[in-house]
Amino acid sequence: MRIVAGIRVLLRDVAGGHRLTEGEALRLMGATGRDVWAVAECADRLREERVGEAVTYVRNQNLNVTNICVNSCGFCGFSRKKGDPDTYFLDKAAVQEKAARTKERRVTEICTVSGLHPDFTADSYVNILTWIREAVPGIHLHASNPMEVAYGAARSGISTAEMAARLKEAGLGSMCGTAAEILVDRVRSVICPGKIDTATWERIIREVHGLGIPTTATIMYGHCETVADRVRHLAILRSIQDDTGGFTEFVPLSFIHMETPIYRKGLAAPGATGREDLLLIAVSRLFLDNIPHIQSSWVKLGKKLAQLALIAGADDLGGTMFEESISKGAGAKDTEYLDPAEMERMAGDLGRPLRQRTTLYTLL
Repeated sequence: MRIVAGIRVLLRDVAGGHRLTEGEALRLMGATGRDVWAVAECADRLREERVGEAVTYVRNQNLNVTNICVNSCGFCGFSRKKGDPDTYFLDKAAVQEKAARTKERRVTEICTVSGLHPDFTADSYVNILTWIREAVPGIHLHASNPMEVAYGAARSGISTAEMAARLKEAGLGSMCGTAAEILVDRVRSVICPGKIDTATWERIIREVHGLGIPTTATIMYGHCETVADRVRHLAILRSIQDDTGGFTEFVPLSFIHMETPIYRKGLAAPGATGREDLLLIAVSRLFLDNIPHIQSSWVKLGKKLAQLALIAGADDLGGTMFEESISKGAGAKDTEYLDPAEMERMAGDLGRPLRQRTTLYTLL
């Protein structure tokens, strides 16, 4: 298949500094055959220009305090209701015991996002951060998300800005840009009707950035959204970043379908295809010209496709992911730990060096 001339011209323009429109990004997302490799090659060249050759990773550990949640998101195989036989809710001692394991594992980041427990308030979220900080002084706390901020604020009768400020005071170093899923309300009404809407997610992210709290940016794709919805999502993120500069990285999360309610009900596709995964990474690199780092999630893509994404615009492999449970709950396999030695093999096979980083991308 010959590369379509229009795509070749568009890629040449992007390489020369042209900023993609949504319509142009949609064209690139629709690439097939050899055009896919052309888009990936252009994205890989821009990656090299913007962030260099290093493949980065962070030594991190997840700490999920509870799987009890008031929401019933259709894409989630993790959450449980009170009374279910396999629920858990960690107390202070258990949280601090798990946090203390980071010392022997040489972890620099603890990531905590849990279910929206019916008894949680703003104090609950503050306490979790305080407990961890007491157990492991100096650890970077990458925690919470706009949904948890909205929930904690509502439960305690305070503003979302006040809620975020309390988390920062408790030691929050950066916030997860999750709960974004697809920032199109038509899609959200199907996959997560109990979650905040697009405007609220964006408002809280902007508030958080305004408080000097950096966040990641995410997308969860491959279920019941259209390709145009994916591009609209990217456009919202790019607009926020133009104004705040608060996103440290973009993390595409390919939908894990096997154990999720929306897939079992026939409302969702069985995840994205490999072509879609590579194009999401590549077009994100080309479209999100103001977000420096693009993560290739080995948890979502598997190690082999995650490696290929590193030559399609991605520059980061994410974390070691001690104690991962969210993707595993949805049916993903081998999600709990990736040894940096294996990451080094993946990067070295591409002729690239592996470098450990902090959460905020300082190289160690």
